[in-house]
Amino acid sequence: MVDLSTDEESETHHSPESKDDHSSSSNSSSSLEEEFSSVVNIPDAAFIQAARRKRELARTQEDYISLDVKHTSIITGMKKNSDEDPESEPDDHEKRIPFTPKPQTLRQRMADETTPRNEETSEESQEDETQDIWERQQMRKAVKITEGRDLDLSYNSESQTVKKFDTSTSFPPVNLEIIKKQLNTRLTLLQDTHRSHLREYEKYIQDVKSSKNTIQKLENSSNQALNFKFYKSMKIYVENLIDCLNEKIIRIQEIESSMHALLLKQAMTFMKRRQDELKHESTYLQQLSRKAETSTNGSLAVGEKTPWILEEIESRRSQRRQARALSGNCDHQEGTSSDDELSLADMIDFQKTQGEILRDHKQIFEDVHDDFCNIQNILLKFQQWREKFPDSYYEAFISLCIPKLLNPLIRLQLIDWNPLKFDAVGLKQMPWFTSIEEYMASSMEDSKKEDGSDKKIMSAIINKTVIPRLTDFVEFIWDPLSTSQTTSLITHCTVILEELSTCGNEVSKGKQDLLKSIVLRVKKAIEDDVFIPLYPKSTIENKTSPHSKFQERQFWSSVKLFRNILLWNGLLPDDTLQELGLGKLLNRYLMTALLTASPGPDVVKKCSQVTAYLPAKWFQSSAMRTSIPQLENFIQFLLQSAQKLSRSEFRDEVKEIILILVKIKALNQAESFIEECHLDHLKSVIKEV
Repeated sequence: MVDLSTDEESETHHSPESKDDHSSSSNSSSSLEEEFSSVVNIPDAAFIQAARRKRELARTQEDYISLDVKHTSIITGMKKNSDEDPESEPDDHEKRIPFTPKPQTLRQRMADETTPRNEETSEESQEDETQDIWERQQMRKAVKITEGRDLDLSYNSESQTVKKFDTSTSFPPVNLEIIKKQLNTRLTLLQDTHRSHLREYEKYIQDVKSSKNTIQKLENSSNQALNFKFYKSMKIYVENLIDCLNEKIIRIQEIESSMHALLLKQAMTFMKRRQDELKHESTYLQQLSRKAETSTNGSLAVGEKTPWILEEIESRRSQRRQARALSGNCDHQEGTSSDDELSLADMIDFQKTQGEILRDHKQIFEDVHDDFCNIQNILLKFQQWREKFPDSYYEAFISLCIPKLLNPLIRLQLIDWNPLKFDAVGLKQMPWFTSIEEYMASSMEDSKKEDGSDKKIMSAIINKTVIPRLTDFVEFIWDPLSTSQTTSLITHCTVILEELSTCGNEVSKGKQDLLKSIVLRVKKAIEDDVFIPLYPKSTIENKTSPHSKFQERQFWSSVKLFRNILLWNGLLPDDTLQELGLGKLLNRYLMTALLTASPGPDVVKKCSQVTAYLPAKWFQSSAMRTSIPQLENFIQFLLQSAQKLSRSEFRDEVKEIILILVKIKALNQAESFIEECHLDHLKSVIKEV
């Protein structure tokens, strides 16, 4: 017999929660209930009563396991239904699993025997139907629980998102202008961001193109081995060249110092001899004047060397007079010649020492191949590099390296170069100069590098190598009293400074140092070599007296220095020349000698000669009516001399003075003088200007 009490109990002991589910979904489950009612047969009262008695007997009998297999399945079904309904849980005895069949009581046995046999066949079919019904119920409950949870979640989410609006909160007023301003600000930010992204994009595009080109060049270059071989050979060549020059530079410096010392010794010899002779002659004349003032008898207390020195001085002067007579130079003033003659013994000694130095100079690179000592061959190596691989050539800054590499070789060629000699070889005729010019010219032909740095090689070499050499000559060897030395030095300086200007390097430290050394040397010459003695007029009126001759020689020697200083016009600034020539020399020394002289043709001649040496560009302005301030003393002296001469028979000298005033643009003073002295015939001289 099938025990359906468990189903009934499960139906009657549903939880309130399941009841609510049935009530809320009655419409949806009506079809299932109809099917359930049509399949399940409701047991009668006797069947239910028997089932209860059977359950009670099972509770009392706990010491054995029932052998009834059907009973086990019924218990299992009951446990499943009880799990589904938490309020209708069975007792602890029902949860126990029977492992053995329990003994039946007499009543149970009687009931089993009285049960019709035909129910045994329907028992199995009812058990299957019950199982199906139970599965449907479980599925329906599962669907209802899932729907309930979804409703719960949606409600919770809605309750979380809904917030109360606080009516007490106040917001700023919003109008169309504020919204428009905010939108414009946002639009500007977006546009800036967009532009930055575009720039980055373009940069990336360029990088990609550059990378592709590099890859293509590397893939297409089939002569990498040859390139490597060239760079390796060039590296080895430069290293060997540097090692060679480092080894020879010490010897070059020694020879350079020897030549400089030889020339310096000669220059100091001339300077010391001139100063000694000037000192001895001045002392002799002073003692001669004292003797004439005291008595006519007695001997002079002169040194032992003085007579011998005076004789030597007069011997050299007579030789120079003979030489001028043979050359036809009769218009010469005593004191304007350069006293730079050497004795025969000194000349032989000088030439011998110079020959030994030049011989050592030629032997320095005798054991060296031409590729490492010939400037043209060295530049040829770098020219090949520039033609084959211009990018790496310019990236290596070879134009900055070449002047340093060639410095020892150029200095070696300048050892026998003396810029103070009129027959010295010019820089542009030297081998190193022509080689560098050709190298620079070949660089200019490269259209890709029109503004290349190779054109600055010459200026760098001149600044680092030539100008220091020239500065040494100016500071230690140059004699400003020598017109030949000054003229030759000015010629070389002009060439060098013009070359610097063509290279676009007009202002450089080397140039400034050179000009500064020239100014300092001129100042030193004015202080050390200018000496014009002052004697009484009674002594110098006799033009044949030794005092008068000595004063004349010293005056014209100072005029010669005045001329040599003004020869630097165009190289030195005008204010510097005016300070040196006019301020320090003319106003301090020459004017003193002129003021002590008697007015006459000699004074006018001296003034005319001084004026002839003044640069013409100082007086080129047509609107200029007064001369430069440094000539004010000279102009006043001219006016005084003209006034004295106008009272005598020296009419031509007065006209000459007026011409001097007109030349130096002292037109106002000249007109005033003509008006005062009533020299109407000289007005035409001023009108011609």
